[in-house]
Amino acid sequence: MTRRILIRATGAARPGQLAALGKALAGSGARLLDINQSVTFDMLSLEALVGLDHDSDLEAALAAVGDELGLDVQAIQVSAEDYQRWSSQASRPRLILTLLAPHLPAGILAEVGALTAEHGLTVELIHRLSGREPLDGGVPRDHQSIQGACVECWLRGDEVDLDALREKALALGAMHGVDIALQEDSIWRRHRRLVCFDMDSTLIQAEVIDELARRHGVYDEVAEVTERAMRGELDFQQSFRERMAKLRGLDESVLAEIARELPLMDGVERLMRQLKRLGYRTAILSGGFTYFARHLQQTLGFDEIHANELVIENGKVTGEVLEPILDADRKAALLREIAEREGLAMEQTIAVGDGANDLKMLAAAGLGIAFRAKPLVRAQASHSISTLGIDAVLYLIGYRQVDLEERGE
Repeated sequence: MTRRILIRATGAARPGQLAALGKALAGSGARLLDINQSVTFDMLSLEALVGLDHDSDLEAALAAVGDELGLDVQAIQVSAEDYQRWSSQASRPRLILTLLAPHLPAGILAEVGALTAEHGLTVELIHRLSGREPLDGGVPRDHQSIQGACVECWLRGDEVDLDALREKALALGAMHGVDIALQEDSIWRRHRRLVCFDMDSTLIQAEVIDELARRHGVYDEVAEVTERAMRGELDFQQSFRERMAKLRGLDESVLAEIARELPLMDGVERLMRQLKRLGYRTAILSGGFTYFARHLQQTLGFDEIHANELVIENGKVTGEVLEPILDADRKAALLREIAEREGLAMEQTIAVGDGANDLKMLAAAGLGIAFRAKPLVRAQASHSISTLGIDAVLYLIGYRQVDLEERGE
């Protein structure tokens, strides 16, 4: 009858330990059923589940290896019931919980632990994606580092109400100044291939139409139309046309001035460099204007842009745009069209935006991220980033700071 034994070895890590333990197992005729090893702060933790079909003095062999290598080695008999329970747990869906903040308070671990336990989830693994904090306790200042801290937790358990869990995680994160993202682990998570971005207040720290209105002396009038739209008195297309009409007569030279002065969002240059290196296709899907999206394309290297085309006659803005106006429905449709054209499943797409007119695009994408969005948008989006720069998107696709450093940027 097969015996199943859990081998647990702990101690100071040094080369040759796995080889010696493996040799002892092989000499005893053991079959390897499962294994997990990690080294944290120079301390080894190794667990191996083995099967024995005949009598063997495995325990004595392992004890001898432990004495030789300075390891505490335990051999624990595993019942058939425990083995069946472990096998069942391993087949359950896995969730990825990501914590992001300028600094992570230790108290968040207790809160996250309580929240996951409340939903019947076990924390299988916790590892850091961000780099080490500097010795002075500040944040990294070198150009290649993603600012802030990020820790990823792997959760396992029975099926949960993901929407309810996300709602509680959002509230918990708000209390501690931490972004908490939850996503289902799947084959697609590390195989995203298309990222579509909103432009205003996402890629740039400005709303271009407001800047145009300021230069034209009609900012208050445009803001009043925007406020009516926010109260639900106008839909996007109505409000857009009214605001555009206020810009009639604006000199074309002002567009070039504003384009040169556009303040880029924190981390956008670093994000674009890495996405290009990783082979992602990138696109701007904006309710703003192609004039400025084209400027960002030339500056940052976006593969394609889709926005509203200003009508300019005799060097003046006419207050009109070419149809169709790029609204929320059009953004979502373009995301699908680009994915289909590139031969990608929707699960391979990412969308990033900040406004209500981005919600349909975020919902359609495999990974939709509300970036520094208003509370209503954060509440409706599946994922959000508010505490770090836009390059933190890399963490949500499993990117590690050490990967960036290894590339020698």
